[in-house]
Amino acid sequence: MTTPVKRLPRRMPGWAKVVAALVLVLVVFFAGIRLSVVPGLKDLFGTDTHDRSGPALLKSIQDISRYDAASGNFQVVVDLEKDARFLPDAIRGTRTLYVGAGTVDAYVDLGKVGENDVQVNGDRTSATLRLPHAQLGKPALDPDRSYAVSKQRGLFDRLGDLFSDNPNGEQAVQKLAVRHIGDAAKESELTARAESNTTGMLEGLLRSLGFKEVRVSYGS
Repeated sequence: MTTPVKRLPRRMPGWAKVVAALVLVLVVFFAGIRLSVVPGLKDLFGTDTHDRSGPALLKSIQDISRYDAASGNFQVVVDLEKDARFLPDAIRGTRTLYVGAGTVDAYVDLGKVGENDVQVNGDRTSATLRLPHAQLGKPALDPDRSYAVSKQRGLFDRLGDLFSDNPNGEQAVQKLAVRHIGDAAKESELTARAESNTTGMLEGLLRSLGFKEVRVSYGS
């Protein structure tokens, strides 16, 4: 009767043991960084920020003759959805919920005041001024107070972000937020407040110069 031969367990080569040990050490090492279980590792491999921008160059100087008399703070929630025809949203489509905050200034352009728009009596105690109506400046979006709440993108859009120079760009919702803020400023009483503040400023200035009667009107 033949006795069965017992096979001895195959031993792992020395180089394989070294590789396995190295892999185990790396797994534990990066897990420690990920979970912050090893003190000091997170700070050791932290990122440093270096500003290597060049100096800002002055391109032009413009004289400003307008008086900024009022400023309005606005906030809008933009819900922008883009769908593709004949494709489900999971395949192609985006939806972004964005909170846009910005300001709009209202001003009176004093540079448009002509000689005939200012009348002063002989003893310089009464003055009459006719000013142009207040106007609205361009809406300025505040990046510190504006943010995306959620972004939903289809499969094709996610793949496109991998090859895009500006993945997850928010230009569309930012432009839409600026437009809505501008429309809200037009419907507000911002220009009326600007004219009222301008009148108060001129009355105080001229009275400090000795004028007892000051009349300010707006319009052509």
